[in-house]
Amino acid sequence: MEEVLVYGAGERCASCVNLPSSEETAEWLRAALERKYPDRKIAVRYIDIHSELSGTEAAFAAKVIDEDLFYPVVVVRNEIVSEGNPKLKDLYAVLEDHSATA
Repeated sequence: MEEVLVYGAGERCASCVNLPSSEETAEWLRAALERKYPDRKIAVRYIDIHSELSGTEAAFAAKVIDEDLFYPVVVVRNEIVSEGNPKLKDLYAVLEDHSATA
């Protein structure tokens, strides 16, 4: 199963005021991926960067905070696909590439 992680926070970043929240973005991505890939198992998981985390999730959350990345930050297989307002085309390209190499 492929997993798409959406890192973000309850409050919106300063440059993302007019955009959906990170949680809303995760829901939107989940719906879009289910429509695009109905026969593929792709999980979309929202991760609050201010919650207690461990391992890789804690490292990515710290990176988002330390490097002032625009969230939501979308990650697939430890690769940052986008930060801020994600583009479906970019996410689809990464997922297509991963399915071709699987």
